[in-house]
Amino acid sequence: MMIGYITLGTNDIERAAAFYDALLADAGARRQINLEDFITWGASPKHPALSIIKPYNGEAATPGNGNMVALVMKTREQVQAVHKKALELGGKDEGAPGPRGDSGFYAAYFRDLDGNKLNAFCMGG
Repeated sequence: MMIGYITLGTNDIERAAAFYDALLADAGARRQINLEDFITWGASPKHPALSIIKPYNGEAATPGNGNMVALVMKTREQVQAVHKKALELGGKDEGAPGPRGDSGFYAAYFRDLDGNKLNAFCMGG
């Protein structure tokens, strides 16, 4: 089984869309689905995607405690660039780019404009 897509809630779809358009462009992702209350970005329909949505039940979107979306990057430089871009776009730092442990895992952590936690990572590279 594989992940098809991850969905993050938002209370301001236009603001969140602008954030993710800018954040994901350099990583090669583009909008795949673009509806009034649901937008998905990905590099290919055959790979996992990231989506934002206004909650179906009409209640406010809130970030989950312990939930996180991990975005795979090809190089450490890409990890650094995505983290930097997230902060430039108004995201909050949750962990500067750097190695984590001795397995070759290199990551940077941040929160989007709605408080959802993400990381950009690569192995080795």
